[in-house]
Amino acid sequence: KLNSSDAMLMLHHLKFDWEADKVNALETVFLSDPDMKSPFPIVLEGTEKRYLTGADFDVESIQPVADGFWVGEEFGPYILKFTRDGKLTDVISTKAGDIEVKSPDHPALALPGNPTQKMPAFNLKRSGGYEGMALSKDGSKLYGLLEGPLYMADGQVEKTEDGATALRIIERDTARKEWTGRSWLYPLAEGGEAIGDFNMLDETTALVIERDNGAGTADKACADPKAPTADCFARPAKVKRIYKIEFNDANVGKAARKIGYIDLMKISDPDNKKRQGGGNGFYDMPFVTIENVDRVDATHIIVGNDNNLPFSAGRALDKADDNEFVLLEVKDLLEAK
Repeated sequence: KLNSSDAMLMLHHLKFDWEADKVNALETVFLSDPDMKSPFPIVLEGTEKRYLTGADFDVESIQPVADGFWVGEEFGPYILKFTRDGKLTDVISTKAGDIEVKSPDHPALALPGNPTQKMPAFNLKRSGGYEGMALSKDGSKLYGLLEGPLYMADGQVEKTEDGATALRIIERDTARKEWTGRSWLYPLAEGGEAIGDFNMLDETTALVIERDNGAGTADKACADPKAPTADCFARPAKVKRIYKIEFNDANVGKAARKIGYIDLMKISDPDNKKRQGGGNGFYDMPFVTIENVDRVDATHIIVGNDNNLPFSAGRALDKADDNEFVLLEVKDLLEAK
């Protein structure tokens, strides 16, 4: 937030040419708030166009619809609605049942003027908002998936019945423009720390990227992670997965069912189609911010890495990562029951 006031918010429409190994940019839509829908002053408050910046909203997930775009963000966290030309029309605060969800960057929070007064309360870590947001196939529901767990009144993170750290999937009715009160728990695997993206396959199953916060490969790990040097990875990547999950009427309020997953650290590549990374017969994605997954057809998915410029280096120790997009054949995962 503090270092993003000079970064304009925009949406890119891309077309992939897998045969030519090219990504073509078709259109860019800049986001703005000319009708003053934001509940707080924006960085460019006094300007005519009122373009939005990265200090106003931290946009992370997007669902295109007929009349524009639904966007999930992390400062509130809020769900935002934009017109097709990028004009902000709705800013929706988050409620998980009776819980008002707030991050430390929520604009309603302010430090007291006296050190003896009570500090403002929030229940979500910074950057723990809508990293993933899925849309039901009929367009009637949005499912916001928080990147981090909610903190309960006792100061502990929310967990499933079997003790796994849980991330909320929160349902919103798009026609009624209200939270339904229903939610599910996404259970993190051992070693999993966050999610990267979330998209529906049908009415009850979806794909979720789950990851740890590590980057780099184990063969270049530091001998002592507490004393890292420039020639090694302090915390190599271990958990980089795409899960297929199921959530429905039967498990409302409970853990979503994990059906299966693929391991992004060892993707079979017998024909050596990779452009970089991996090794003999395999491709890998040892990145922190793998943040895009969606189905392409009955047997393929697309996965994308956000290079998090200039902060992430998972491929090489001496340079920033590229944005990488891969097309994967995952018929078994998509058909798994």
